[in-house]
Amino acid sequence: MKNANMETKTSHGFHMKPAKNRGDAHAWTVGRIVGEFVLVISALMILIPVVWVFIASFKDKSEFYGSPWTWPKGFHWQNYVEAFQDAHLGKYFLTSVVVTLVAMVIALVVALPCAYVLARFDFPGKKIIKLGIQAGLFINVNYIVVPIFLMLVGADKFVMKFLPSGFFVNNAFILAVVYAATSLPFTVFLLQDFFATIPTTYEEAALIDGASQFTIMVRIFFPMAGPAISMSMLFNFLSYWNDYIISMTLMTGENKTVQVGLLNLMQTQKAATNYGRLYAGMAIVMIPVLIFYALVQKKLLETSNMGGIK
Repeated sequence: MKNANMETKTSHGFHMKPAKNRGDAHAWTVGRIVGEFVLVISALMILIPVVWVFIASFKDKSEFYGSPWTWPKGFHWQNYVEAFQDAHLGKYFLTSVVVTLVAMVIALVVALPCAYVLARFDFPGKKIIKLGIQAGLFINVNYIVVPIFLMLVGADKFVMKFLPSGFFVNNAFILAVVYAATSLPFTVFLLQDFFATIPTTYEEAALIDGASQFTIMVRIFFPMAGPAISMSMLFNFLSYWNDYIISMTLMTGENKTVQVGLLNLMQTQKAATNYGRLYAGMAIVMIPVLIFYALVQKKLLETSNMGGIK
């Protein structure tokens, strides 16, 4: 049996020393102190503004004229009620939820089989398709929002012969389709890379048992891709939920998403110096992101650990 403390030689001729010999894992080395200090500072830089927004959202209007760091004298829930009802954030919030969920479903339904086929089968033109998908990763959607808008306006001119009010502009479903389409390169690329790492023995065993290719894809590969799906959905959720430019451009009517509604609220509340309602609106926007991250963080860590093991 090889001694755990012995050095091993890699294929490139380098000598690898086991982690046990690199020092005690609990020792306070200079590298560990600097690393943990940077981690603590980074965590505080994220945590303090979030906590400050939630605390300020419960303050009364008069409490903002003193020190901004004081605690609220009570829970002024009226800020949330006014943000939801008077500033119409409740209506905008519902629009954002519907658009985000529909976009995530469309992205998954299209990206999963596409990534599976690209990862597990060889066919003519495969390299060109993969190259096109990889090229799509470098296109920022904010740069193509004007061509998308002009294309939808042109389509509306044709549709208005049958539907006087149009269909493509100021439509939440079309906004969800645009979100899903622009996120497909990233989603397919991530899932395809994950599918390619799954051993072929799973397919061979299923084929021996008489399973079809569709059954193998749906009942074997899709469940195994859970961590990669969670990671792609987390990034897509953040992209859809936090979008402002595409939503503002394509949703030109009263039906807005919560990000555009929040900007309107900021402009009106700054003039009225009612910062409590403004901070309540910010908290309403942040809460779904925190909840979604809490739901998928376990799967996200599994994906990171799998990458480290490979």
